[in-house]
Amino acid sequence: MVPTRQPRKDPVTKAPTVYDVAAHAGVSIATVSRVLRRPDDVRAETRARVLDSVRTLGYVPSGAARGLAGRRHGVLGLFLPGHDGIDEPEPARPAAADAGRIPLIDDSEGRTAPPALPGPARHWSSPSNLYFDEVLRGAEVESWRRGFALMVAAGRGSSRDVMVNDIAGRVDGLAVLARTVPDELLAHVSRRIPVVVLADSRPGDDLDHVSVDNVAGMRALTEFVLERHGVRDVAYVAGPADSPDEADRHRGFDEAVGAAGARDAGGGAPVRVRVEPGDFSRDGGRRAGEALLTSGEELPRAVVCANDQTALGVLDVLGRAGVDVPGRVLVAGFDGIEAGRFSTPRLTTVRQPMGELGRVAVRSIVERLADPGRPPQRVTLPVEVLLRESCPVR
Repeated sequence: MVPTRQPRKDPVTKAPTVYDVAAHAGVSIATVSRVLRRPDDVRAETRARVLDSVRTLGYVPSGAARGLAGRRHGVLGLFLPGHDGIDEPEPARPAAADAGRIPLIDDSEGRTAPPALPGPARHWSSPSNLYFDEVLRGAEVESWRRGFALMVAAGRGSSRDVMVNDIAGRVDGLAVLARTVPDELLAHVSRRIPVVVLADSRPGDDLDHVSVDNVAGMRALTEFVLERHGVRDVAYVAGPADSPDEADRHRGFDEAVGAAGARDAGGGAPVRVRVEPGDFSRDGGRRAGEALLTSGEELPRAVVCANDQTALGVLDVLGRAGVDVPGRVLVAGFDGIEAGRFSTPRLTTVRQPMGELGRVAVRSIVERLADPGRPPQRVTLPVEVLLRESCPVR
């Protein structure tokens, strides 16, 4: 009987360790660790030599081992429920008449958009919402610079609490958008890991906060509209009612209008204000613009919007209706997203440092890891008003 030939098995080689990398590169294991975790802290020549050894040996750091040794995961978390809805299937699109034929769609008026997600968070997941893109980019860059990976997570509804708890067990610190996670849950998580809240500077907890100067920014913008252009009929398109950004921006708007009214108390024309609801989305801005056009009242001389997406929606509607911007109506927004640089006309806005918001949040977490007992930090980043054609310098 001829014996069955067994398939050849290649010998299992031992996985290279950090000690192997250090010996191969001629450096200490501490230097290898710094290259992998804080590359900017190591000279370029040394960093290149260590990384070459890592590639040559096929070394892969063990996250589990590192976590057990240092009680750290080497990962920071960013929880942005604004990106939820990724599990929703897109509605079926009609098939082309002939197989393989690509449909041609007239989108000359810009009305074709990706399918909207269901529920109240549909505007957060819009691919055109560059606010979160910039915050995420800043957090990612700073995490890499500090030697951490960044875990980005999304959740919706009742799953949000479960997901936050799950993330907290996988990361060394967590940044969350204000008012998207219950306060009691954040307090619970912060007993285990550092937590920083984005876009809310109001006191009331013992957490670190990073925000921008929404009040002063919107006040400065509105003052410019009212004083430099002599506007006495203005509409404000608001954001979501539960947004701290909206609350602060609305307050800045009201302060500017109140100051203008006080100055005119001696006999000047009072400022007439109309408020339209919004949700920070471009579609919400379009709805507000349509409401202003169809209200039966004369169009206001200016429309100040709680964010740029809303302002771009207003511009869409006014442009289709043939309303001259800025000749007949001035339009302004808040955020400074890139899309405002390319609108017609280009959008006047309050630019906030979105990328810096993400970077400072990560720095706050890392500093809290190094000094857990320090007092809560509240950082407010400055903003600036960019005057463009939709509400120009006079």
